[in-house]
Amino acid sequence: MVLAALLVAGLGTACGSSESAAPDKTEKTKAGKGAESGAAGALAQAKAAQQARVAAAKRWGLVKTPLMAPAAPKEKPEISTREGFEVEDGDELPHVFTTVPTEDKVVFLTIDDGAEKDPEFLKMMRELKIPYTAFLSDYLVRDNYPYFKEMQAAGVTLNNHTLNHRYMPGLSYDQQREEICGQQDTIQRVFGKRPTLFRPPYGNYNQDTLKAAKSCGIKAVPLWNAEAFVNRMDYREWDRDLHPGDIILTHFRGKDDWKGSMPDMIRHVMKTVTDKGYAVARLEDYL
Repeated sequence: MVLAALLVAGLGTACGSSESAAPDKTEKTKAGKGAESGAAGALAQAKAAQQARVAAAKRWGLVKTPLMAPAAPKEKPEISTREGFEVEDGDELPHVFTTVPTEDKVVFLTIDDGAEKDPEFLKMMRELKIPYTAFLSDYLVRDNYPYFKEMQAAGVTLNNHTLNHRYMPGLSYDQQREEICGQQDTIQRVFGKRPTLFRPPYGNYNQDTLKAAKSCGIKAVPLWNAEAFVNRMDYREWDRDLHPGDIILTHFRGKDDWKGSMPDMIRHVMKTVTDKGYAVARLEDYL
């Protein structure tokens, strides 16, 4: 009787183990199906996004669909001042650079001043999902702040290009500080966020410029390695080509200054960039 009781107890224990294992197996099956479903959903979303990009590229007259930039780097590249761009005692000042050190085949589009306010440009960039960074001078943008607020709402960072676009080395330290800090204050007041990037007008600066910029809260001074127009690209380097991490400069200008519109300029830039196998990435993701 004792032996029979032990056998019954043993069978009961074994059955209990089997029953408790079954839900685990079921849960694993459900988890596996959930993962497969999630992966399939992500793939479907990616496919739909690519189809939307292809359609947008055709709609805006691009020869090729822009390439997708890789995910933002988890570790930001270490930025330093480009050789030949240093100022005396500049070790603790904002770094001046034309290219971001990266092996990613990406370039960065930056747009200066703010004179042209083409609504078609905003629509084009939003639909194509091409990232860019703006450097604004207040004397050119103050007549239409809402245009740049719409730009900001689409994810564009608005940065400092001084109040009045003056030649900085020709000004005293106090005058330079007024130009830079004044634009810092204006952008914060109008757009709600104080910039950390500054680009001096014409790319000209001296030690006082960088000292003033630092005192106003500027962290870095991105210049450019290529400049875009509606019908050509100009390059800083001897090989007249793009390189990974290059910063591209263009301007808010239209037919009054160019033989074309800002969308025309973007079509030319994107043909050049895409033909060379580059994607346009967001500058702030790398700084």
